[in-house]
Amino acid sequence: MKQQTLTMQDAQNTAKMLSEALPYLQRYEDAVVVVKFGGNAMGDDGAMAEFARDIVLMKQVGLHPVVVHGGGPMINEMLSKLGIKSEFVRGKRVTDKATVEVVEMILSGLVNKRIVQAIMDAGGRAVGISGKDDDLMVCEADDPELGFVGRPVEMNVQVLRDLYLAGIIPVVAPVATGMNDNETFNVNGDTAAGAIAGALQADRLLLLTDVAGVKGADGQVMTSLSPEEIRKLTSDGVIAGGMIPKTETALKAIEEGVRAVTILDGRIPNAALLELFTDHGAGSQIRSTEPRVKPRVKRG
Repeated sequence: MKQQTLTMQDAQNTAKMLSEALPYLQRYEDAVVVVKFGGNAMGDDGAMAEFARDIVLMKQVGLHPVVVHGGGPMINEMLSKLGIKSEFVRGKRVTDKATVEVVEMILSGLVNKRIVQAIMDAGGRAVGISGKDDDLMVCEADDPELGFVGRPVEMNVQVLRDLYLAGIIPVVAPVATGMNDNETFNVNGDTAAGAIAGALQADRLLLLTDVAGVKGADGQVMTSLSPEEIRKLTSDGVIAGGMIPKTETALKAIEEGVRAVTILDGRIPNAALLELFTDHGAGSQIRSTEPRVKPRVKRG
């Protein structure tokens, strides 16, 4: 006989949480949710497995998750092993031809397939691709001084629709093709996720980071923000440093039709599920429209 590991109270709490999730499950039925996965969680096997289970659960309950990932620490580690030294312009790494080859190898290979394997191990179906596949993401140089750092100028997302409508979770490495033959560009993971979410007209974009969210002047996380508030906080200098590109990505995605963007701490267990399926939420949500509520259908 299998030994019980939960008390009746534990089981009742679990059942209660599942019941309370019903309106959220209804709200997000058939919704496309783009999830940017990055930060320290990528280097931890336990955190990777937990993230994969969350993504598989989303798919199981009727959402269409699309995963976009980064991999900066792994790229830095490999560049160091190969003895490839980086130059910097205004604090930003110059991505030359040797560097972009390492970027593609790590992102499209090692990192991408680790995430795919984790999703498969959790019982899901996943296929890993890069922005090069089917010309998903076509870029031009964001700044010629930075070399092969790309800015998306054309998106072809039908391949993602084909995958998620077939029950497969797409996992996208932010490596893109260029306007010229044989060009490869490294794309910031947040930028790539925002461009993909905008092109898909996604319901939600979740940017998992190593910070709790957008903080106000008092240092407290702001759980709900409008685009206008984001612009004011930026002009006032409250939003600064590494948070600026994340909020810029959020604003651009909303302009392109994404319903809401949440910047949240990926170090929190089940952060994506907290954000989507509970009243509490997680991190800072940026939106310009009211939340969508699934209409109740009267029958009979």
